[in-house]
Amino acid sequence: QVQLVESGGGLVQAGGSLRLSCAASGGIFSAYTTRWYRQAPGKQRELVASITSGSNTFYADSAKGRFTISRDNAKNTVSLEMSSLKPEDTAVYYCNLVHGFADYWGQGTQVTVSS
Repeated sequence: QVQLVESGGGLVQAGGSLRLSCAASGGIFSAYTTRWYRQAPGKQRELVASITSGSNTFYADSAKGRFTISRDNAKNTVSLEMSSLKPEDTAVYYCNLVHGFADYWGQGTQVTVSS
């Protein structure tokens, strides 16, 4: 069983930066595709960025050029560096690990961007 713990959320002014981290325990972290999702109040959860076991990355259009996903297999962590934050980035951000039928989620971390 894999457990995920996110950290790094908080309150930031528009234009600021935050770095989210997700620490995984259990499982073979290097084998997982890791993703960051977010869910704003009243909206569906949406994929923000992902990075495969081979370090191929994907970004939602809203994240391109502002967010960077990275992973450290030695430390079993995946991070999301966010810059030029906008009020519309306000959401709960979730870490997700997938491999085959395995699908694990963290508890989420709140990011609030004030205008």
